[in-house]
Amino acid sequence: MKVVPVRRDVKLNLNESRIKDWHEGGAHVTHFFNALSVFFPAGERMFMDGVRNYKDQVKNPELKKAVAAFIGQEALHSREHEEYNEMMDRAGLPATKLDKGLWKLLAVIQKGLGKKLTLAGTIALEHYTAILANAVLSDKRVLGDNSDISYKQMWTWHAYEETEHKAVAYDVWNEVMPDNLQNRFVRRLAMVIATAIFWPLVMYFHLRMVLADPNTKGKHITGFMTVNRMLWGDMGVLRKPIGEFFDYFKADFHPWMHDNSDYLANIDSFVEEVNKLERTPNEAVKKAVRARLSKSATVAAASVA
Repeated sequence: MKVVPVRRDVKLNLNESRIKDWHEGGAHVTHFFNALSVFFPAGERMFMDGVRNYKDQVKNPELKKAVAAFIGQEALHSREHEEYNEMMDRAGLPATKLDKGLWKLLAVIQKGLGKKLTLAGTIALEHYTAILANAVLSDKRVLGDNSDISYKQMWTWHAYEETEHKAVAYDVWNEVMPDNLQNRFVRRLAMVIATAIFWPLVMYFHLRMVLADPNTKGKHITGFMTVNRMLWGDMGVLRKPIGEFFDYFKADFHPWMHDNSDYLANIDSFVEEVNKLERTPNEAVKKAVRARLSKSATVAAASVA
C-alpha cells in the first residue's frame, strides 16, 4: 500500500457563535460547507459498513491494518460532525431534520443494493471526498485566509484524513472482488448512481440551510454567485477535477494514480497545532449529542425487538 492511515483522536471544539457565518466568503459559502457536514454522520456509517462487510475476507496484513484505521478515522469524523451539526440545530438550521431523512434514505439504499453495491457506492463516494479534500489542501482560498480558524481546522483535518485513506475501500474492493467485466460494470454503475443521488441532495441541503438563515435574506443573488465562482470559477473546486472524476471509469483506475500524498507530510504538525490551541469543549453541545444518539439507539433497539 502507498499510504497506511493512522487514527488520530482530534477534538476541534468549534466556535459555536460563528456557525452561520464562519467563512470569509459569506453566509452562502458557509452554508455550502454546513450542508456537506450534514452528510457525514450517516455517510461515514455507510462507508464503515461497506468496508466492514468484507473485512474478514481481507488477507493482506497491511490492508487489514489500514481497514481498522479507516473505520477509526471515519468514526471520529462522524463524532466531530455530530457536534458541528448540533450547533447548526441550536442556531435554527435544519441539520437534524435533514440528517434523519438521510439516515432513512441510506438505510433503504443499502438494503436495496446489497453488500456488493454498498461497497461499490462507498468507493465511488470516497472518490468524491478525495476530490473535495484535494481542493481544500491545494488552494487556501477554498477555506479562506480570514475565515474562523476552528472551522478551517475542522475541514483541513478532515481533508488530510480523507486523502490519507482515499484508497482503502478501493483496495478492499480489489482484494475481494475478481477483476472481471461484471465487477468493472458494477463499480462504474455505482458511481453513476452515487452522482445522481449525491449532488441533487447537496443542492437541496444547501438551499434548506440558506433559506433557514434570516441573515441571507436579500443576498441570494450575490451569495449564490459567490458559491458558483468557488465551484466553477477561478478556484474551480468542481471544475478543475473533472478529468480526475472521469478517470474513475478507466479499467486501470486507482485512487493513487492522482498522487497528492506530499500533503500528508504536514498532517502531524497540523494536529499538534490544533491541540496546542486547547479550545474549551462545548459541554452543552456534547451533552445534547449524547442525548440524541442515546434516544436514537433506544428507538432502533425497540424497533428490532
